[in-house]
Amino acid sequence: QVQLVESGGGSVQAGGSLRLSCAASGFTYSNYCLGWFRQAPGKEREGVATIHSYGSTNYADSVKGRFTISKDNAKNTLYLEMNSLKPEDTAMYYCAAAWVRSNACVRVDYNYWGQGTQVTVSS
Repeated sequence: QVQLVESGGGSVQAGGSLRLSCAASGFTYSNYCLGWFRQAPGKEREGVATIHSYGSTNYADSVKGRFTISKDNAKNTLYLEMNSLKPEDTAMYYCAAAWVRSNACVRVDYNYWGQGTQVTVSS
């Protein structure tokens, strides 16, 4: 059974930093995509960043240059380093995983999700 557990959320002031972690268990696929998504109150969920098992990454334009997605295969953990945080980054952040056939995380139907961790950025 696949489980994804996020941690690392919290409250920070604008300009601050946070690092989110997502511990994965039971996910044994060799070709996969991992992603971070977020949802603010009253808004649709949006993709933040993705990383393929091969290592290629993609970012939403709103976070490029500020956020970095990475993974530690030995620890089965996904990370999201968030710097220069803005109030508009306030949201519940979720990690997600999916087995894929392709070598790019494009139009992926993520079928495994964590419970989310709250990030609040004050001005």
